[in-house]
Amino acid sequence: MAAAIKAPKFKLSFLGPKFWPVWLGVFILYMITWLPLPVIRAIGGGTGKLIALIVPKRAKVAKRNLALWNPSLNESDIDALCKENIRRTGMALFETAMGWWWPSWRVKRAIEIEGTEHVEAALAGGKGVFGMALHNMNLEFACRGIGFYHPSIAFYRKHNNPLVDYLQYHGRNRSNKYMIDKRNAKALLAALDDKELCLYLPDQDYGPKQSIFVPFGGVKDTATTTATLMFIRRSHSEPMIITSQYTKRGYKIKIYPPLSELGEMEDTEALTLLNKHVDAAVKEQPESYLWMHKRFKTRPADNPESLYKSL
Repeated sequence: MAAAIKAPKFKLSFLGPKFWPVWLGVFILYMITWLPLPVIRAIGGGTGKLIALIVPKRAKVAKRNLALWNPSLNESDIDALCKENIRRTGMALFETAMGWWWPSWRVKRAIEIEGTEHVEAALAGGKGVFGMALHNMNLEFACRGIGFYHPSIAFYRKHNNPLVDYLQYHGRNRSNKYMIDKRNAKALLAALDDKELCLYLPDQDYGPKQSIFVPFGGVKDTATTTATLMFIRRSHSEPMIITSQYTKRGYKIKIYPPLSELGEMEDTEALTLLNKHVDAAVKEQPESYLWMHKRFKTRPADNPESLYKSL
């Protein structure tokens, strides 16, 4: 616990005019979260369309990512997936608020968890759980939900706005144990060795440093962080992918079987295998994935041409 980020305290300055726009946004979001989930989803879908109108380039990025990731998709498939992805992008704003402010009973009612036997087996074997959580749009809400099954530990990035940081920290930590500064790798390794359930995000483009290029979907050279393997090799833990998916009644957190072999492979082989599993998980519900992020932005030195130059 010594490595836990100290919880930010409420300051009287938060009531000043500087923060009134934040409070207005908080009030609106809070009131909307009390509506029935189908109504919130309808509002979220409309918000997604608004986002696409305000920043149309992001919708173009999503389409480009889908075409690169799965070349077998035709234009109609891509348009349909992108349209639903935009809806779920808008909904992510409200899911964040739901994760922060919904009462516990309502979160529990909306969440189902599949694959808990994998976590229980790892913990019973005296190991921690290195949960490789994928960037699905509803991840923020799922992180709150998983804490009701088994409180987790995760990295935390401080928000630049102190009021938003206060709300973000206390919202995220409502049903989980504690959070660690995103640069404090030693603390996460220690938590894994203490047989904790820890969450880590392995599936985005973090730039060329500590990354190698391996296939992900239809892109042969995808920058993939090697830090994932460092945590697996240096801790006494079981690595397993965790996703959050939409259901008709709410959300499903899915925990996949352990990928214990990753720690024994060399980097390229291990990350190629990991990306195959990530790809398979994404294909279960591709419309929920974070496609508006330039997943394939970083290119290898021998083929530096941007995959997004036409946007």
